[in-house]
Amino acid sequence: MNLQLTPPDSTQLPWVKLASAQSVSPKSWLEVLERYQLSPHELLKENTALCEKTKALIGQISQPHVDAAFKWKEAGQNRHIITLDSPFYPALLKQLDSPPFVLFATGNLELLGQKQIAVVGSRRASHQGKRIANDFSLSLSNNGVVVTSGLAMGIDSAAHQGAMAGSTGTIAVMGTGPDKVYPAKNIKILNDINHNGGLSITEFFPGQGPKPWHFPRRNRIIAALSLGTLVVEAKIKSGTLITANLAADLGREVFAVPGNIFHAYSEGCHWLIQQGAKLVTTSNDILEEIEVYPEQISLGIDEQDEKSAANSLATDKLLASVDYDITAIDVIAQRNALSVSQAMASLLEYELRGLVAAVPGGYVKLRGK
Repeated sequence: MNLQLTPPDSTQLPWVKLASAQSVSPKSWLEVLERYQLSPHELLKENTALCEKTKALIGQISQPHVDAAFKWKEAGQNRHIITLDSPFYPALLKQLDSPPFVLFATGNLELLGQKQIAVVGSRRASHQGKRIANDFSLSLSNNGVVVTSGLAMGIDSAAHQGAMAGSTGTIAVMGTGPDKVYPAKNIKILNDINHNGGLSITEFFPGQGPKPWHFPRRNRIIAALSLGTLVVEAKIKSGTLITANLAADLGREVFAVPGNIFHAYSEGCHWLIQQGAKLVTTSNDILEEIEVYPEQISLGIDEQDEKSAANSLATDKLLASVDYDITAIDVIAQRNALSVSQAMASLLEYELRGLVAAVPGGYVKLRGK
């Protein structure tokens, strides 16, 4: 019996087509869409009015990649294609200069809208390092924070396992297509994530295996998704420090666990602390920075009402601090006496409610006072 595939979603198809042109960056496509003031659907229909250079870009679209994307989605349960215009697309990810047009996701999409902390480190981590990553991740998860990592061996694996043992879960950002597992040893962890309340995502199309240049691209997504990045163990020259630097460049918090000064895998953490990363010894150090407090879990009714009233006042002030013209994030933070990371975390909720929108250069108010 032949498998009857559902026709591709007409709203998703244009985005998937643009993303399938692997040699064309999302930033280049965004510039084209801006220049012609067209949607992806309109762009792919308006061939006669386009310049030769733009037609050449469209010529890079790969129909085999497009077909593979929708076949993958239809071939299993709980699989999703998230395009740049989807309500599930993470608001923080849109702040990248070149955000992925498409994310292939398996599992619980609701995690994308929750507060995330990236936990990263060496693939050849010490036993102590893996225990630290596991303990931090378990505590963060039990306090309602999603732990995001890269599905690698060592610290990444320990972080995912710790978070899955908690109450919130984890997001695995992959450096391969959604149907590939790298390293292969982590197939059990990935299956546990996909089928037990976690989520795996990737910008790479089905069928694409691991390539050296995939992992820096994966790291930028890990850094962008999270309010902060925790580094547990890392050498000075490592992909982990690249992720931490990306997080800092995006205005996110960077946390580092100190270690033995004679241990090579402590060098990266100590260097980050010297550069201004926050030294942390417990998960509470992170929770306080992103304004999540363990004691909130057991608040009484009266205390909850008091918090709700305070949050309502904070909401009005924060929304009022965003203009209908582009308002820089540091200006919003200054107006509300918040750190940049705190302001961004608060604004994420407003984006999901359609009150503000993230745009190049900051935020604009869509509606409200």
